[in-house]
Amino acid sequence: MNRLDGKVAIITGAAQGMGAEHARRFVAEGAFTVFTDINAEAGAALEAELGERSLFVRHDVGSEDDWAHAVAKAEEKFGPVSVLVNNAGILGPGEKAAELSLAAFETVCRINQTSVFLGTKHVVPSMIRAGGGSIVNVSSISGIVAIYGTPNVAYAASKFAVRGITKQVAIEYGEHKIRANSVHPGYIRTPMMTAALDEEQIGIASGSVPIKRVGEVEDVSNLVVFLASDEAGFITGTEYIIDGGLTAL
Repeated sequence: MNRLDGKVAIITGAAQGMGAEHARRFVAEGAFTVFTDINAEAGAALEAELGERSLFVRHDVGSEDDWAHAVAKAEEKFGPVSVLVNNAGILGPGEKAAELSLAAFETVCRINQTSVFLGTKHVVPSMIRAGGGSIVNVSSISGIVAIYGTPNVAYAASKFAVRGITKQVAIEYGEHKIRANSVHPGYIRTPMMTAALDEEQIGIASGSVPIKRVGEVEDVSNLVVFLASDEAGFITGTEYIIDGGLTAL
């Protein structure tokens, strides 16, 4: 407990699912936590649950104006931001390249990739004022390897891009004591997974993982908390795969 004591964090896509678990863990670990989402109803409910160390801000992560607003609200309520978790993301239509519309491709990249750039752009000045900080970008194993049998070129493009943005930011802002790392989950039981797969399909996915289960949101939050904490003070510019050994096959 208190591994994030006194830190001010912004977590995107956090009204439900994996992001909500991150928000719960951050508050439990002592962080002042601003969490954002486009789902205002779910966000308000989670804010009521988390209490006075939290603040919900409705936020379109692809909007530069919304990013400026979110950072301003965080600083107004809690002070300069020292942790950013770019968690928001969408899966997209799952179509092969020749069948995918440009509009669909751009929508996925806007939410998954452009949001990471905008978050970095608007939070870094606040982190410099804070004396440093940690950026944790949630990518995917689809940002490490291509996944056979699951066509989604837009998702893959956006998640590989997150990995590259992370490394570049790490070297650009290391002198300001700002670290940046990416997290690459495999099969994790989230609303996104259960919307796409039924229990039989989840069972098949579990069988393909060396440790014979899918991950839980708590597994990912354990890693995100570590990377946000001072325990990871000499770790930057790298990627952490959390997939039960799937990509080791």
